[in-house]
Amino acid sequence: MSAAGRFLTLEGIEGVGKTTQVARLSKALSDRAIAHVVTREPGGTPLAEQIRELVLSARAESLPDTAELLLMFAARSVHLHNYIEPQLAAGRWVICDRFTDATYAYQGAGRGLGTVSIARLESLVQGKRRPDLTLLLDLPVTLGLARAQARNLGAAQDAPAADRFETQRVEFFERVRAAYLARAAAEPDRMAVIDASPDADHVAAKILSALRVRSWIT
Repeated sequence: MSAAGRFLTLEGIEGVGKTTQVARLSKALSDRAIAHVVTREPGGTPLAEQIRELVLSARAESLPDTAELLLMFAARSVHLHNYIEPQLAAGRWVICDRFTDATYAYQGAGRGLGTVSIARLESLVQGKRRPDLTLLLDLPVTLGLARAQARNLGAAQDAPAADRFETQRVEFFERVRAAYLARAAAEPDRMAVIDASPDADHVAAKILSALRVRSWIT
């Protein structure tokens, strides 16, 4: 039987370059013949992607913050049971674009729901499952939002409209960033803070360095 794979997550506010770095990390693992899969949250399976649509899409009827939180964990439960855990059990690494740290940051701090309910749901849904390593790509909020805006302006005219989170005010993302950094300070063995302000090559090199420090790659 194969040894269990590594569970890596990438986190950060809008505009930090997670999508780019997920792709670069995937290529780096492929170059080293490390079997792995790439996924995202909320989403990752057909059912979980349907829940993602409920969470992110703007609509006439409001989505209460508590309902948003519950939907996040509903999607996570499906994702873990149907995809992440089987992949890890098969010996594959899992690279996930966002996970529960995002819930603490966005719903806990951004929405003001706090940590108590999230911790209870985390225990219920995940048991003892936590990422082996979380790479927190960090940028000042104004820079991240400027990058996100430039990215959206450069997209095709038929690109999807901004989701419910991308339209939040600067103060919302300041709370989110502060929560991320506080979690990283509290769990330095699990979370590595990566300065996302340099070019993509420099950021990718820092991410690989974080894996080398743990002797996971050469």
